[in-house]
Amino acid sequence: MDLLTISLLPFLGALALAIAGGSLPGGGSRRVHGAVAGAFAATALALVMLHAPAVLGGEVIAERHSWIPAIGLDASFFLDPLGLLFAGLILGIGVLVIAYATFYLSDEEDSGRFFAFLMLFQGAMLGIVLSDNILFMLVFWEMTSLSSFLLIGFWNHKPEGRQGARMALAVTGGGGLALIGGMVLLGNIAGTYDLTAILAQREVVQASPLYPVALVLILLGCFTKSAQFPFHFWLPHAMAAPTPVSAYLHSATMVKAGVFLMARLWPVLAGTDLWFYLVATTGLLTMLVGAAIALFKDDLKGLLAYSTVSHLGLLTMLLGFGTKMAAVVAVFHIVNHATFKAALFMNAGIVDHDAGTRDIRRLGGLIGLMPIAGISGTIAGLSMAGLPPFNGFISKEMMLEEAVHTAWAGVPWLLPALVTLGSLLSAAYSFRYVYGVYFGPRHDDYPKSPHDPGIGLWGPPGVLVALVVLIGLFPTTFAGSLVESVSRAVVQDTELPYYYLSLWHGFTLALLMSVIAVVGGAALLWRHGIAERVWQSLPVPVAKRLFDSGIAKLVAASRAFTEGVHTGSLPRTLFVFFLAALALGIEGMSAGSHAPGMRETIPASPVAIISWAILIAGAVAVVMSETRRFLSLIYISIIGLIVSLAFVFLSAPDLALTQISVEVVTILLLLLALNLLPKAPRSISSLPRRVRDGALASAIGGGVAWLAYAVMTRPANDPISSYHWEMSKPGGGGTNVVNVILVDFRGFDTFGEIIVLGIAAIGIYALLRTAVRGESGQRLLAWIPDQIRSPERHPMMLVVAGRLILPLALVVALYIFLRGHNLPGGGFIAGLVFSIALLIQYMASGFEWAEDRRRTERHALISWGVLIAAATGLGSLVFGKPFLTSAFDYFHLPLIGEIELATAMLFDIGVALTVVGAVMLALAQLSGAAQRAEKLEPSEHPMDIDPSRPKEQGT
Repeated sequence: MDLLTISLLPFLGALALAIAGGSLPGGGSRRVHGAVAGAFAATALALVMLHAPAVLGGEVIAERHSWIPAIGLDASFFLDPLGLLFAGLILGIGVLVIAYATFYLSDEEDSGRFFAFLMLFQGAMLGIVLSDNILFMLVFWEMTSLSSFLLIGFWNHKPEGRQGARMALAVTGGGGLALIGGMVLLGNIAGTYDLTAILAQREVVQASPLYPVALVLILLGCFTKSAQFPFHFWLPHAMAAPTPVSAYLHSATMVKAGVFLMARLWPVLAGTDLWFYLVATTGLLTMLVGAAIALFKDDLKGLLAYSTVSHLGLLTMLLGFGTKMAAVVAVFHIVNHATFKAALFMNAGIVDHDAGTRDIRRLGGLIGLMPIAGISGTIAGLSMAGLPPFNGFISKEMMLEEAVHTAWAGVPWLLPALVTLGSLLSAAYSFRYVYGVYFGPRHDDYPKSPHDPGIGLWGPPGVLVALVVLIGLFPTTFAGSLVESVSRAVVQDTELPYYYLSLWHGFTLALLMSVIAVVGGAALLWRHGIAERVWQSLPVPVAKRLFDSGIAKLVAASRAFTEGVHTGSLPRTLFVFFLAALALGIEGMSAGSHAPGMRETIPASPVAIISWAILIAGAVAVVMSETRRFLSLIYISIIGLIVSLAFVFLSAPDLALTQISVEVVTILLLLLALNLLPKAPRSISSLPRRVRDGALASAIGGGVAWLAYAVMTRPANDPISSYHWEMSKPGGGGTNVVNVILVDFRGFDTFGEIIVLGIAAIGIYALLRTAVRGESGQRLLAWIPDQIRSPERHPMMLVVAGRLILPLALVVALYIFLRGHNLPGGGFIAGLVFSIALLIQYMASGFEWAEDRRRTERHALISWGVLIAAATGLGSLVFGKPFLTSAFDYFHLPLIGEIELATAMLFDIGVALTVVGAVMLALAQLSGAAQRAEKLEPSEHPMDIDPSRPKEQGT
């Protein structure tokens, strides 16, 4: 269970932070929230490190938990050296970023929300690198896109933050859809979705005719996530996020998810010409484009963002070479880049925090004013430039050596020349960062008085800078065994080509290329002004402008299509919908054979015939009273009552209780909604339209009746109901088969239903929230009802009766809830009963009176309901059982005797809370809209005017 625990810890941290919330005086909330997040991340890191000796020694730790085996989806985890490296980066740098963010964020920031989002992202990244099932991995992949969207848009009051978040989600989310297709194809080719099994089927996968399609789709997912050209533009705009987010997501974790996946799938996908030309070429172009743009960025985070794009291109290029040695170099540079780039992002945050600007044109000479930050930033910047004795120099030398031995399209000099150019540009923008911030001319107009911050800000990057130096000076000691073990895991081979990690590899062509890059970079910095004028004169397309233009065209095309299809007429839309349903039904019936059922029918009793006649009469009455809405509502309630009686007649008391409870709730809510509508509108449909709609309704009704008859007259051969009857008590611990099915046998269906119910309530909230504001709110204020309302809004008898009913209803709801597992009842019905009691309070005593006494947030009720139901299901995983497996036992209590307790009761509590929250949220929005229409004083309100008075007096 260790790997499952490690994967869950960040999510538990996010949940703890979300529950804690709130703020403490004096910045205390930042420290508390940071401590909570750091504790969970540090615990997960410690658990990972406990396995490090065994994993680096060649052991692979694996866990498997059954989830949805029918489609090959299992919660499978495995920890090998590659997973260990990335888990260490995610958690190790995560702990440092959490410490840094605790001191970086201001007291006014919502630190609880920030750290909750950060932990959510951390858990998603851990899930990616530890998953041993590619479908399971895809779940976490999409979670990274969603959680990074929340982090990038954390400062949602800034337009650039909102746009950056949307852009990142659009690009990475679109790539994620391609990745889903590619992974499903890969699993079908290999005949399994288990990652470890797929990695052993290189020949099978590459021989498949679907290999090119799967490869392109998978690479689209990797390229978009790792900001490869031409999808690179989203990463710099994600820099609108707070600096801790940039240091974490965009240097060490999220953007390396694509690189990780290419490395993980390297044994099965690499080695073909298609892989080489797609991956190596894309990586090389990204390296050059990112480096060129970075050189001319004046914002420090913008410069670092494009430098990240360039280095991600370098890693992609190395993996694209397809050789074992290139894979070794890629592994080493992953470690090096994470150390110096995360340190540089934090360093840029320190400069912005304590100098007041990130504009490199307004900075310079800070080495004397901020010596600690200056030393840290200089070391990390020189490592990024590839200068000795730092770690970036070693991996750069090894990369250049690999480029020397790689020919592109049969041209041996082209790739080395372009890689040297990329290294030259990299050295130039690195020198510009170091010189422009710390060693350039000192200014006297800094926005703030520059000074070194406390250890809380310079300590975390200081740890990374120390690693930059130590790995550079002693690479074998501090990185040798790690690089070797991870490289073997990447290439899936115990034999690696000979190499050694050292600052000195002799006088080689790679050394000459490195010298050219460093000297050329210094010269380019010296003539940066000339180079910038040349760059600005070039017709370089602006990626953001192209993206915005493309999105605008897509939106325009979508709007034109939508306006052509969806005219805003609900009757027309419903007619098309039901006509399509009828056509599909006819096609299905005509495509197969339908033998008549031989089951004997039961004679209808007089009571059943009378009830059926009342049902038909009610349906006809609803249609005939279309212009009298209140009367239509009465007829609808009659129909609901007859259906409830039918359930009773057919020995389905649970369904009858549910039906009658739902009927009462919906009728009360509809009455409230009806209050905002004209009571007697004009005729809704013309006669030809009624004939058309009637014909369609008759056809669909006849088809449904025929289908029901065909099903009910067929013999029941070994029905599933017999299993439920037999296993209800021994398997679920309850004699009420219906309730056991809902909370145990088919609990996953119920779980999905309460989620849909919560979404529906939130949808009502979002739709009606706008009804009281803007133009619609003004129309609501100007609305004059078409009927006179009673001057006595809240009759005393109804008020007193309603308040007496509340405690009684609560007891009844509790009784129905507790008996639900063995007798008709359960959480859903109990929630409805309690909701009815609350509805009565609002209707009897008024919205304001009830709202003043409400102590529970309705959104929270829905959230707690879903979370409790989910936690009940997840609890079974802890004991090695499938999701939502229930357990029960008997306990003896003093004075009470023996009682039965089942875990399904907790699930039922979640159902009840969700139902109450959904009903009350809908009630609140409808009541809010009604209140908006009653803002005038009673003596002035149009509804309270004597009809005998002149109209002018009433207005």
